[in-house]
Amino acid sequence: MQCDELWSFVDNKGNKQWVWLAFDAHTREILGAHVGDRSQESTQALWDSLPGVYRQCAVIYTDAWEAYQGVLPSKRHRVVTKDNGKTSYIERFNCTLRQRVSRFVRCSLGFSNSLRNHIGLLWNFIHHYNKSLPV
Repeated sequence: MQCDELWSFVDNKGNKQWVWLAFDAHTREILGAHVGDRSQESTQALWDSLPGVYRQCAVIYTDAWEAYQGVLPSKRHRVVTKDNGKTSYIERFNCTLRQRVSRFVRCSLGFSNSLRNHIGLLWNFIHHYNKSLPV
């Protein structure tokens, strides 16, 4: 499993929101997501959004962001750099999300008007993306 976060804005550029994602590298499926700040509480919310089987036995690859350290089980958590390719699929998905949904583009004027709409749009895209994967 690969985890990463990306930022976007809600309502205005002063309201930065972080989208936390968990990705199965074998099936290419998005397993969990959370929208919030870049804190340990948001990491915990991402962890809580995962199916139980992944929380029990998956090996988790992340970048070196310190919020992951206090939440993810240390025996299965691997901190990696972008150079080794262990988070390349989630990084590619972040690019796909930014290309297909204008509200997630970094320099966009297309903000979500509310956090509720932002989260709804994200989950709508995730469900559509997961449904489009080959069986």
